[in-house]
Amino acid sequence: MYQVIYDGNCNLCVNLVKLLETLDRGERFLYTPMQDQQILDRFGITPQDCELGMILLNAEAPDQRWQGSDAAEEIGRLLPLGSIFISAYRTLPGMKWMGDRTYEQIRDNRYTLFGKRSATYQSAYPACGGGCDAH
Repeated sequence: MYQVIYDGNCNLCVNLVKLLETLDRGERFLYTPMQDQQILDRFGITPQDCELGMILLNAEAPDQRWQGSDAAEEIGRLLPLGSIFISAYRTLPGMKWMGDRTYEQIRDNRYTLFGKRSATYQSAYPACGGGCDAH
């Protein structure tokens, strides 16, 4: 199981989480908004860490983490048939560099580009940091 830590106030981020929820239905991924500091504290994730973009962590081995565009790639790789597309993306010259720069621009301007929600989105498949019985 993997935990996706996303900006629950970002319209783009929330819409992508909703899409992932529809595709995965909590089978591989659980979700925590970056605004839930109590759960983030369990994994040693600071607000400064969150400023660098979304985080994906392996719930069974929390030291195994990906952040930013690397997290997006790993999520894609973990989806059915996703590894084919991620492998192709990574082999094209310059695509990884361009993807990283694009991610950074969107991350740093997400509220201006896509708007900010008035309330933090709580996923239908919440990550509980090992402290709940729902999963």
